[in-house]
Amino acid sequence: MNADHGRIAWQKATGYGQRSRVEAQIGRYKQVIGPALRGRNMESQTTETLIAVKALNRMTDLGRAAYERVI
Repeated sequence: MNADHGRIAWQKATGYGQRSRVEAQIGRYKQVIGPALRGRNMESQTTETLIAVKALNRMTDLGRAAYERVI
């Protein structure tokens, strides 16, 4: 597919961009919050994750680098 239709078509067909964004966000989570949960039971872990995600989303909303595609 890559040779016939190009890299961009391949990325759209496979959902590569979405997967890439998810992996980048998980990397940010681990870098800022840490790689492990500290809660001992499921309810504590769920609460901890919700708080961490809310904090990370707020930091992301404050400002991200603006990217412009260059051909």
